[in-house]
Amino acid sequence: MYDINSYVVGDNLDLLKKLEDDSVTLCYLDPPYNTGRNFGAFNDKFDSMSYYAHDFLKPRLVEIHRALEKDGNVVVHVEPKNSHHVRTVLDEVFGEKKFRNEIVWKSGGNAKNLKQLGRHHDVLIVYSKGTSPVFNPQYVPYDEEYKKRSSAKQMPDSGRWYVTTALHNSQPDVNPRPNLRYEWNGHNKQWYCTKERMQKLHDECRLIYSIKSGVPRIVRYLDEMDGVPIKDLWTDINQIQGSEKLDYPTQKPVKLLERVVKLYSNEGDVVFDPFAGSGTTGRAAIKQGRNYLLFDANEHGKQQFLKSLVKLESA
Repeated sequence: MYDINSYVVGDNLDLLKKLEDDSVTLCYLDPPYNTGRNFGAFNDKFDSMSYYAHDFLKPRLVEIHRALEKDGNVVVHVEPKNSHHVRTVLDEVFGEKKFRNEIVWKSGGNAKNLKQLGRHHDVLIVYSKGTSPVFNPQYVPYDEEYKKRSSAKQMPDSGRWYVTTALHNSQPDVNPRPNLRYEWNGHNKQWYCTKERMQKLHDECRLIYSIKSGVPRIVRYLDEMDGVPIKDLWTDINQIQGSEKLDYPTQKPVKLLERVVKLYSNEGDVVFDPFAGSGTTGRAAIKQGRNYLLFDANEHGKQQFLKSLVKLESA
C-alpha cells in the first residue's frame, strides 16, 4: 500500500504489482513512444513496436486494470505511429466493448518534413474497467463563431446574448403527448412544456412570438447555459509555455491534464500516473481537488515535481 499524494521512485511494473486492487479511479499514462531518441531522462528505444506494445506495455496495463475501481478509467497518451498497437493491447486487457474515446489533441509543432506530412497531434485513448465509468461532461464558453452559427442576438436593454429554440413538436403523432396538447396564442399544438409553465415563461418575458405566425419560441441566455460541449477533437490547449516549463523532456501542459482529470474522475478520487515524469498529473489533480499517486523510475522527475509544488503553493 502506498501513501496517497506521494511520488514513488522505482520500476513501475514492480511498484504496480504492490498496488491494491480497486484503489484508483483514473489512471493516466504517457508512456515512452518508441521514438528511438535518448532524452537523457530516459532512453525511448525498443527493439520493435511489437515488443513495445506486448512485452513492455501489456503487463503494466494488466496491473492497471486490476488496480482500477469498477467505475474507473484509463487514458493512454500516445502518438499516431503507435496508437493502433496500443489499441490492440487495450482491447486484449480491457475488452473491445470498454473502449470509450480516441481523443485527438492538436499538440502543435512547426518542424519541416520533406518526406511526409508533419505530425501535428497526439492521441489519447480512453477505456473503462466497467460499464458505468465516471464521466463528467465538460464545456467551453460560447465564442464568436458559435454566436454567428447559432444566429445569437443581444437583448436591447441588457445586452445579454441569447438564442431561441422551438417550443412545440413538429411531429406530434410520432411521440404523442396528449397532456401537452393545448391552445396557446391561437395555436393548438403539442408543446414541450405544460400550460402552467408556458404562462410562467410568458410572464417572465422568456418567450418571443413570431411576427408572422404568432408561434412562440423560448429565449435561452448564453450566460445561463453550460457552453459548447467538449468533443473528441481538442484544439484549444497549447503546448507548455513560460513559467510552466520545467527541466524535463516530453512534459505535457497542466491544462491538458486538468481536462482529463475533470472528465474522468470526481473530487476526492485518486488519480494515478505510472509514468509520472515531472508530475504534471499530480499538479492537475491538486488543482482539481483530487488525490494523486505518482510512479516513475527517474529521481530527477520527482525533484522537478517537488519544485513545481513550491510554485503551486505560492501562486
